[in-house]
Amino acid sequence: MKLIVGLGNPGKEYSKTRHNVGFMVVDNIVNNYNLTFEKKLGGLYINTIINGEKVIFLKPQLFINVSGEVVRSFVDYFKINIEDILIISDDVDMEVGSFKLKANGSSGGHNGLKNIEQYLSTQNYKRLKIGVSKNKDRDTRDHVLGIFSTEEKKIIEEVIIKSEEIIIDFIKTDFFSLMNKYNGLK
Repeated sequence: MKLIVGLGNPGKEYSKTRHNVGFMVVDNIVNNYNLTFEKKLGGLYINTIINGEKVIFLKPQLFINVSGEVVRSFVDYFKINIEDILIISDDVDMEVGSFKLKANGSSGGHNGLKNIEQYLSTQNYKRLKIGVSKNKDRDTRDHVLGIFSTEEKKIIEEVIIKSEEIIIDFIKTDFFSLMNKYNGLK
């Protein structure tokens, strides 16, 4: 069983912000597969089968910086192995349009990832980081809670479409092959 977690903040006022790119990726797949979210354990989730594999798509409904509790609840309830988790998050140190798959590592200063590491007691979980571009003239908090410009929105929509392909491959491909296939692409 795979657990695909899109990070973001709940609430309409955050729906189009840079911090919610993880939610955007999950919403895109859910819409394309015509699936419907259910509520459980502090999250909106879908339990489905794709390519013969059980898959849970999750959008934690606590604020992004404390989403680890919800992730841990799903891991425990559904008995999911840490190596079968993929966390999708924004990354302010990467340009809009870039993305990177990582098998493990530090949070890179992302408070949502820090919280997940705390609740999973490890940095060894897979992630898909999506660039939302750092604006050195703005406070990081203000930047990630801001919306994409018109030009950036077009670019991020392409990344969201590519992310669906990455996630479908994640379900059926070993992770190192997945990183070799997609890392370095734009």
